[in-house]
Amino acid sequence: MIEAILTYDFLRQAFISGILIGIIAPLLGLFIVVRRLSLIADALSHVTLAGIAGSLLISQSVPAFAALNPLYLGMASAVAGSTLIEKLRNLYKHYEELAIPIIMSAGLGLAALFISLADGFRTDLFSYLFGSVSAVSFQDMMVVVVVTVIVILFLVAFFKELFVLSFDGEYATATGLPARTVHFLFMIVTALVIAASMRIVGILLVSSLMTLPVAAAMRLAKSFRQALFWSLAFGQTSVIIGLVTAFYLDLAPGATIVLTSIVILLIVIGYVSRKRRKIL
Repeated sequence: MIEAILTYDFLRQAFISGILIGIIAPLLGLFIVVRRLSLIADALSHVTLAGIAGSLLISQSVPAFAALNPLYLGMASAVAGSTLIEKLRNLYKHYEELAIPIIMSAGLGLAALFISLADGFRTDLFSYLFGSVSAVSFQDMMVVVVVTVIVILFLVAFFKELFVLSFDGEYATATGLPARTVHFLFMIVTALVIAASMRIVGILLVSSLMTLPVAAAMRLAKSFRQALFWSLAFGQTSVIIGLVTAFYLDLAPGATIVLTSIVILLIVIGYVSRKRRKIL
């Protein structure tokens, strides 16, 4: 396996991208879960799917755009979707959760429309839906690197604000923290992570990588710092085991990564439950 990674560029690119995604997805995922915004990741992933399908349709219909990387339009769609969610949340102040199904429905509808209008890119779309080890190009890897840098800089700059906003939004607003600005930037960064992760995990499964490691971590952790540590540990473990399994069994990496996360979650739940029974 190590020899193959050193020999083949696409494998090296896939593993570098996977390791980075295994860091940034659970990092943001912890804040998403704590703030009870888990479904936003699903909504943005469906909007990203619409952007990918639209980009593939454009590249098929317009020869000048044949070389266009669908990742870029997918990222633009995700960012646009996060912006629209925020606008709808402000519009429906007493029913903010309505924004999520509205945007998710719009994303699914547009994706279905573009797919039905196209002819012959269903194989390409499969790799975006469920991930592909061989489909990760150098350009895709560099996008993941850039997004990773953006996420880390954002968290370093606004970690305290995000922490306060996650546990007590009213207090954050009362103390003069730029809550609305921080939340908007958080949504943008989340959209970028979802779009950048689609080559490895797949559009339909990326939200799982942002929530499942966090779900396992929260069963073990006794503090936010511990939850952060365990989320990163479980995220990395899921990605590495998932990619190795996908390589040897020739499977979609998104499926193996997510199923590994499920197994880790079940093990943690079983371990914690057994430990509590012994104490009682």
